[in-house]
Amino acid sequence: MQIAIVLYDRFTALDAVGPYETLGRLPGAQTLFVAERTGPVRTDTRALALTADRTLAEVPDPDIVVVPGGPGQTGQMENRALLDWLRTVDATSAWTTSVCTGSLLLAAAGLLRGRRATSHWLALDALKPFGAEPAGERVVFDGKYVTAAGVSSGIDMGLTLLGRIAGDEHAQAVQLATEYDPQPPYDAGSPRKAPRHIVERLRARSRFILR
Repeated sequence: MQIAIVLYDRFTALDAVGPYETLGRLPGAQTLFVAERTGPVRTDTRALALTADRTLAEVPDPDIVVVPGGPGQTGQMENRALLDWLRTVDATSAWTTSVCTGSLLLAAAGLLRGRRATSHWLALDALKPFGAEPAGERVVFDGKYVTAAGVSSGIDMGLTLLGRIAGDEHAQAVQLATEYDPQPPYDAGSPRKAPRHIVERLRARSRFILR
């Protein structure tokens, strides 16, 4: 089984690395980082880069597609090369997935019309113009489409899909091997739980403010 994780300028590192460290442990799977061009692709912080070993054209029929989000997603919304590739590989993929605002790229490609999907909480409403039904859940399955909410939820998405494909016991073994046992120091990981002034501060800075 071939897993293609898409990279583009200013993606968020954990959006790609979370699924890589979980879903990428599917027995016998080949995991590839792909981009329009091979070579290093910088994350949103510019301090880190992941290497794309294959171009999009070199990976025409992956079994699983993972599209991360990040600030650079905005600049990809009309990228014909990427959107056309997403539509093409979706025709034969077993699973088409995203993390965070990566779901907006799937939506822009026309893949989420009439489907339930999630994204970063600040971006949920941006799914509506593409005909998707926003769902404020951490991981959403709708047929073969699997979308994860913001950043860290890509780990949950990877484990959940891993369990669907390889069985619960294998997914539990991967969870244990990675010691994924969240015990955050603050209970502020959701806009429903975080202090209101912090929620409003992030909302005011968001590029997804609807005007």
